[in-house]
Amino acid sequence: MRAFSIFSTPQGLGDAARLERRHMLARMGLGWLAMMQVMMFAFPGYLRSDAMAPDNLATLDQAIFLMNWISLVLTVPVMLYCAWPVWGGALRSLARGRINMDVPVALGIVAAFLPSAHTTWVGRGEVYFDSVTMFVAFLLTARYLELCARQSIGAGGAHQLIEQLRDSVSVRANQIAFWFVVVQLALAFMVGAVWYVYAPEHAIGVMVALLVMSCPCAMAMAVPTAVAAAHASLSAAPAGSDADVQELARQTAAVARQNLYGAVAWHLLMTPLAAIGWVAPWLAAVTMLVSSLAVAGNSWKLYRRRNRALAVGGWQGVGLNGSM
Repeated sequence: MRAFSIFSTPQGLGDAARLERRHMLARMGLGWLAMMQVMMFAFPGYLRSDAMAPDNLATLDQAIFLMNWISLVLTVPVMLYCAWPVWGGALRSLARGRINMDVPVALGIVAAFLPSAHTTWVGRGEVYFDSVTMFVAFLLTARYLELCARQSIGAGGAHQLIEQLRDSVSVRANQIAFWFVVVQLALAFMVGAVWYVYAPEHAIGVMVALLVMSCPCAMAMAVPTAVAAAHASLSAAPAGSDADVQELARQTAAVARQNLYGAVAWHLLMTPLAAIGWVAPWLAAVTMLVSSLAVAGNSWKLYRRRNRALAVGGWQGVGLNGSM
């Protein structure tokens, strides 16, 4: 049984796919670099308190003003280059009269960036450049994992059966993700309006957090990562019989459903906390990454379970908890 990794460039991958992979890696790397720098420059703002001595507060405000401008300069490339697939995906979706996951992502980025740029220009108020760069970096990380998994698909009859499974399971997943996005967008704007009436200084932060959490990144990865784990398992150890393929397909469908409903439950748990102001925009971005990585990890357990089961003599009867 040979080692297999989704991060290894597959043999026979076309030039266009290789270019897409390189661009995604470059965007992700720049996003992480910008995020780390912006987080560092945002640190003085975390320390600010009205209880500080007037002289110290004045000095800190001057430092914050300078750091905000540096953060703005660092965030612009993230907006123009790193987030370019988001803008393109959102525009194409709206042109077809649909709402895909890029639409709430684009709204969340714009809702955080424009007020932050205005705050930097006027020199007063809160900025969310750290949330913007963190959200884009985490989003691109999740998409890079999905891209690597998708490009790792092999060929053969067993692989084709897994692909047919992807088509059937994806219909339900796409329906759930669509209605989730619609409800989350409506909720974000309604809750933001309520906060604007009673506590306008916190309205933008709450709305941005809800918009960030409206990105169904984990849901979008639920089926592709499970299917990719099945393909990887077949590539590492081809199925010995049709019964093995059927069992792998059944386990893959079960894992995909686990991923989908687990992601929905996670969002339902975090959304009320964000609506009452307990989840900052940067923390919403972290929860998005955590849920996406949890989906990827749960899917990869399928690959590890099958390989362990085959190593000890059989795949039939292996449950989702790995027991035999």
